Amino acid sequence: MLRLGLITPPTRAPLSSTIAKYIETVQPILTPEQFARTKSTAEAFLASPFSATLQKRLEDRAASVGDNWLAEWWNDTAYMAYRDPVVVFVSYYFVHAADRAHRTTGPKAAAQLVRAMLPFRHMVETGTLEPERVKGAPLCMESYKWLFHACRYPTLPSDTAAKFSAKEHNHVVVFRKNRVFVVPLLHPATGKELSAAELEEQFERIVEVAKTPGTPIGALTSDNRDRWTHARETLLALPGNTEKARLIESAMIVVCLDDTKPVTREENSWASWVGNGRNRWYDKHQLIVHDNGRSGFLGEHSCMDGTPTLRMNEFVLASLALGKADLGPPRTARTGTDLPPPTELVFATDDNIRNLVKEAEERFDELVGNHDMQVLHYEGYGKSAMKVHGVSPDAWVQLTKQLAFWRMEGRMGVTYESAQTRRFKKGRTEVIRSVSNEAKKFVQAMMEGGGEPRELRRLFQEAAKRHMTYGSWAAAGQGVDRHLFGLKKLVRTEEGEEVPELYRDEAYARSSHWELSTSQLSSPYFDGWGYGEVVPDGYGLAYAIGDNYIRWTITSLKRRNDVFRHYLAEAATEIMQMMDAAKKADAADAAKEKEGKEKAKL
Repeated sequence: MLRLGLITPPTRAPLSSTIAKYIETVQPILTPEQFARTKSTAEAFLASPFSATLQKRLEDRAASVGDNWLAEWWNDTAYMAYRDPVVVFVSYYFVHAADRAHRTTGPKAAAQLVRAMLPFRHMVETGTLEPERVKGAPLCMESYKWLFHACRYPTLPSDTAAKFSAKEHNHVVVFRKNRVFVVPLLHPATGKELSAAELEEQFERIVEVAKTPGTPIGALTSDNRDRWTHARETLLALPGNTEKARLIESAMIVVCLDDTKPVTREENSWASWVGNGRNRWYDKHQLIVHDNGRSGFLGEHSCMDGTPTLRMNEFVLASLALGKADLGPPRTARTGTDLPPPTELVFATDDNIRNLVKEAEERFDELVGNHDMQVLHYEGYGKSAMKVHGVSPDAWVQLTKQLAFWRMEGRMGVTYESAQTRRFKKGRTEVIRSVSNEAKKFVQAMMEGGGEPRELRRLFQEAAKRHMTYGSWAAAGQGVDRHLFGLKKLVRTEEGEEVPELYRDEAYARSSHWELSTSQLSSPYFDGWGYGEVVPDGYGLAYAIGDNYIRWTITSLKRRNDVFRHYLAEAATEIMQMMDAAKKADAADAAKEKEGKEKAKL
């Protein structure tokens, strides 16, 4: 089994601590009058007998559940009960860095990526994968089981998920021009895993066969979850379709061989994030591969977060880049000649199914057409320069974003930053409420202009330090949002209990209306990553911090992405200029002090 280490359930933070943090974190986004009301409301809630009752109920639940009081609630509320389409709103993507020397065609790239993935699958499925660690402490590995041979299912009122046996379903499913093919991963005669050369041959056969498009059944998976639930029932009612769907659902992974050749970061990002809405099966993890050899990964988010899929993709890409992947024997004229051709899955359709597909396509096109994406690959500096100044790179970038948002909107942006809580059994995420009073003071001082560099640096360092404290709280399961979420879940409205005023106060809704949904995943093997906005008037802001660059992906419902992009670059430059000026002033003072001491000796 996957080793979990000494992982315990998350401790229940004292309610007084959570309320104190809540009061502190809402202050910078409220007017003084609003803050006074909110502070009074929060303190009254803490002093009420009902808050103690709710806390006792939560502690009782934690004791009865045992491993994680939050997991079932959160998985359902945040993912399975979510009814909007998963694509755009839930899925996230990685763009793989280009490998122009080796993976030069779609079939060749797909073959090498799949072959290099097999050892990682073996470690996951056999429970021999070494656990991730943070500061020496192991992280919970339970969610890794959803990496391979797993699928999300549309059901009412909440979706479900299933995990299939790797031994019994040892195949991948390949999409090409909306047509679907099954490729076994073992040679039927020898029982050995197919080599990269054999996989390439099979994928080339698919490309050759799929010259004309098929009915894009996969478009149904892009739809609203309720609509997809009903469409799936209609689809599976036709003869043979249940068995075909199960072959897709049980596959190790879906491989999408797109007949496109994206070049720019934006083109690759769009292709990995949404594609054309047809040549996909959004209920599963998908490997996206293009005719020019560029590739990416689309993550199905319901059962696992980004760090395990990051690790898997890094393993695959690093083993290929470093020449450590066992790709098997090189290709010859006889490679694959003893393999049966891939099996095409042709779903039975009728006028009703074709109409459902057409409607899903139209809704997808409208949804994606309403969105905008821009990528800022800022090469002014990266984490190497940030560390020279002794500031956490993540805190640095978060403060850059706050300065940029103020320049654009004239205020602090309500911000979510994801922190993983996998030091706990079944842990997923908690919110780092990135806006602090210290951050607001720094941003305001920068906005005033003409400030003394060392004073601005002091404010910057204090804001960065506070951000690190907020991050530590979240990672330790001592944040604000999940605790308050749990208490609210335990209000028995069906028995006549009223939701406390704390939750009806305007600050509660406003402080969790994530107009900036931010998260960091950094890898030298990625050329981009991202996801969609979480509120209609907000932005998705995925970022990566390299040694010598910062990269942001900005998504929204066609808001001010281009302006935001401009201010992010401007803020990044301005902050470094300020830090360099402060350092230069330090050096000047040190030189004067040294000169004075030398004169005193004379």
